[in-house]
Amino acid sequence: MAIRRIERGRDPWALRWQALLAIIDISILAFFLLGPYLRAGPSYLIIDYTIAAWIGGELLARAVAASSLRNFIKRPMTWVDLVILGTLLFPEVLFNFAFLRAMRIWAVGNSPLLCEILRRFGWAHLHDLIRACLNFLVFLFVVTGFVYTTFFYGREAGAGFVDALYFTVATITTTGFGDITLPGVLGKLTSVVTMIVGISLFFRLAQVIVRPHKVNFPCPKCGLQRHEVDAVHCKACGQLLNIPDEGD
Repeated sequence: MAIRRIERGRDPWALRWQALLAIIDISILAFFLLGPYLRAGPSYLIIDYTIAAWIGGELLARAVAASSLRNFIKRPMTWVDLVILGTLLFPEVLFNFAFLRAMRIWAVGNSPLLCEILRRFGWAHLHDLIRACLNFLVFLFVVTGFVYTTFFYGREAGAGFVDALYFTVATITTTGFGDITLPGVLGKLTSVVTMIVGISLFFRLAQVIVRPHKVNFPCPKCGLQRHEVDAVHCKACGQLLNIPDEGD
């Protein structure tokens, strides 16, 4: 089916569609970031409902292409997209959940398009690093959006978002200047979750940067995925490997 080919394929036709979907996902994130400045304009609702129609069509197409409705419902991105769709259809009521639109970028990092682009430019060894960066950025945007819509939404648009971003970065890095804090029990719980999850992603990113590069190649005998660049035998079972070296 064409939809499954778009989701998983690596041929030029599928990659062109994946590139288009990635551009749309980035545009949705940009619309979210610019939302505080656009809400007063007449075109805000037009763009809002256009994106809602697109995401609704995507959900319907993925539901049709799924092997079963149960598997479709079990996908995390299905529930994220449903919440995003709700924020777009009812922007006045569910605007506080608009920060979840940043999760669309996580889907870009898990698509075959990213692997293919890196392979064609000779940057396949940076795949883990880029995915770690994307995961960190998604978390940063999600937390910043939540903090902004929950605690700083009443402030001037630019100042409120910058304050939310400043607080999130200071909390993730455990710098803790203390000049901006979140009030109440919800604020304390938000700070705790941000520190625990954020520092974990931060250390994961640092680990990917400093650890020796390895290649992803499944061992035909034991299935071990990661090997040294110059590996001849699998270190787990001793199976002879034939790892492509991309000609370099």
